[in-house]
Amino acid sequence: MIRHKTGLLAALIALCSLGQVTVAAPSANSLRTVAEQSGNKRTGRYEEVERLCPAFQQQWPQQVRCFEFGRTPEGRPMLALAASADGTLDATAAHRAGRPVVLMQGGIHAGEIDGKDAGFLALRQMLEGSLAKDALKTATLVFVPVFNVDGHERFGRWNRPNQVGPEEMGWRVTSQNLNLNRDYVKAEAPEMQAMLRLLGEWDPILYVDLHVTDGAKFEHDISYSVSPTLAGREPIRQVGVAVRDELMKRATAKGSLPVDFYPSFLKDDDPTTGFAVAVGPKRFSQAYWASRNRLGILVETHSWKDYPTRVRITHHTIISLMEMAARDGKQWLAAAQAADKESAGIGGSTVNITYTNTPHIKTIDFRGYEYERVPSAVSGALLTRYNDKRPQIWRLPLRDEVQPAITVAAPRGGYLVPPSHARMVAEKLTVHGIEFRTIAQAQTGAEVEVFRATKAATDSSTFEGRSSFSVEGDWAKEKQDVAAGALFVPIAQAKSELAMTLLEPRDPDSLVSWGYFATAFERKEYMEAYVAEAVAEEMLKKDPALRREFERRLEDPKFAADPNARLDFFYRRHSSWDERYNLYPVFRVANAPR
Repeated sequence: MIRHKTGLLAALIALCSLGQVTVAAPSANSLRTVAEQSGNKRTGRYEEVERLCPAFQQQWPQQVRCFEFGRTPEGRPMLALAASADGTLDATAAHRAGRPVVLMQGGIHAGEIDGKDAGFLALRQMLEGSLAKDALKTATLVFVPVFNVDGHERFGRWNRPNQVGPEEMGWRVTSQNLNLNRDYVKAEAPEMQAMLRLLGEWDPILYVDLHVTDGAKFEHDISYSVSPTLAGREPIRQVGVAVRDELMKRATAKGSLPVDFYPSFLKDDDPTTGFAVAVGPKRFSQAYWASRNRLGILVETHSWKDYPTRVRITHHTIISLMEMAARDGKQWLAAAQAADKESAGIGGSTVNITYTNTPHIKTIDFRGYEYERVPSAVSGALLTRYNDKRPQIWRLPLRDEVQPAITVAAPRGGYLVPPSHARMVAEKLTVHGIEFRTIAQAQTGAEVEVFRATKAATDSSTFEGRSSFSVEGDWAKEKQDVAAGALFVPIAQAKSELAMTLLEPRDPDSLVSWGYFATAFERKEYMEAYVAEAVAEEMLKKDPALRREFERRLEDPKFAADPNARLDFFYRRHSSWDERYNLYPVFRVANAPR
C-alpha cells in the first residue's frame, strides 16, 4: 500500500514537472493544512504532506519544487520542498548564483510537530506575497515538513503527556527506536544519512530545527539556541551572536517571551537550581551544523503552551528568519567562507573539543509561576506543584560562561586510518562530506603519532543502541608500518574540526566514544600462570634493573597482594605481549603521505 501510494506520488511530481498532466489548480482551501482548518486543534497524518508537497509545486510550478530525498526503514518517502521566487530550485544553481539557502525541518521528534504546520502556512504566505513577500527573491528555502516520518505515523493521543495539543501526534523516535537528534555524528539511521546527503548537497547557510521542549511550567514560550555563539570560528560566531540578538528582539516585538538558552534546570524538577548555557556536543543538530562553519538554530516552543499558540510563535520565527536571511544572507555566506579558510589552517594549533561552565553565575529574572515543593505520597520524592494562575518572577542563577574542558593539538598533516578500519571510517567520512584519499603505497617505519589508552571503559548500559566508550591517554610519537589501502584525512580542509570530532578519541562524539573501535581496547591473548611464573623467573635472573623495579612495586600492598597483577608485570614486558592492545587504530602524521 505504501509503495503504491508513493509510486503515484512520484509519478505525479514528475509529470507535473514535465507539464504532462493537466489538473485544475489547487483551491485555496486545498492548500490549507488540517491544523489550519481545525483552528490548530489537530494535525494531519503524513498523507497530508504527500498531498501538499506536489500541490504546492502545481500551484507555483516556477517557484516550488517537490522532491524525495530518502526513504525511511518502513518505506515511506522523505519529502522536501524547495522554494524560490526566481526559480533557483536546485542546489547547483543556488551555489552558482551565490544565493543563501535556508533549510528548515519539522518533526525530527515527530510528536513535536509545530514546525510542519507553521512551515506550510508560512511558505504559502511567502509565495502569495502576504508575508515576507521579498524573502524568496534573494534566498531559497528548503522545507522538510517531517524529518522522522515513521515516528510521525506512530500516531496517537498522549504520545507526549507533557504537551498541550494537538489532539493526536506522532512519536519521538524512529521505527528503529533511534533519536535522530542524537545521531548527527554517528549517522546510523537511514533517515539521518539521507538528511546529511541533503545538507551536503544544498550546504545551507542556515539550518533551523523546529522542536517543542518539555519541562517545568513557566511563562516563557520559546527558546532559541543559536550556534555558534559561545565558541567557533570568529567570523561565523559573530554572525551567530547577531542573529540570536535580532531573533530575540523580533520575537519580543511579536508578544513572545523568548530566552536565548535551553531552559532546562540543572537539577530536574527543582527551579532553584537555575540554568546553564552550553556548547552542545555535535550529536545535536545546531551544534553539528555549527561545526561545519554554518549557522544552526534549535527552536523550542514550550510544551505547556497550547497548540495554536505554539504554531503561531513558530510561524513568526520562520518568517523572521527568512526576512533576515534575505537581507543578510550574502554577509552570512562571506563569514562562512572566512571561517572555512580559518578551519583549513588549524594544523598544529590548539583546538577546544569540549567545554564546561566557569564558576561565574549571574542572577536573572525568569518569568515562572507560583509553586511549592512537597513530599509525594506516590514516589516518596519531593515534587513540584505549579499554580499557573499566579505568575511569579523567579530570581534564578544562570551559569553564563563557558571555558575549554578538553583541548588537543590538531595534527599538522592529518590522520591515517589503516586498511583494517578504512571501509567503516570511509563510510562515515563520506556521509559527512569530509575529504580523504586512499594511500596506494605501503610505508615501513613511518613516523606517526599513536594514541595508547591508559584507561578504557564502556558504559554499563547502551545509549542509542551503542555501548558508549570512554578512554584516557594521549598521543605520542612512534614508528609504525602503514599498509597500502590506508586512508589519509588531511587536516587542511574546511571540515577539519568535524574530522577531529570523528577521529579524536576523547571527543564525546568520536567514533571511539560511540563504540566503533571497542575491539581495539579488548584483551584477546593471555599467558598461562605456570608459563608466566617461568618467564618471570628467567627475566629476573637476566635483568637486575627489572628486578629493582619489581621490588619497588612490591612496596605497594595492593600490588603485592594481587598474584595476577604481579605476573602481568612481567607479561607486559615480554615479547609475546600484544603491542596493539589499547592502541587506537588511527594514526596522526605531520606531513601528507605520498
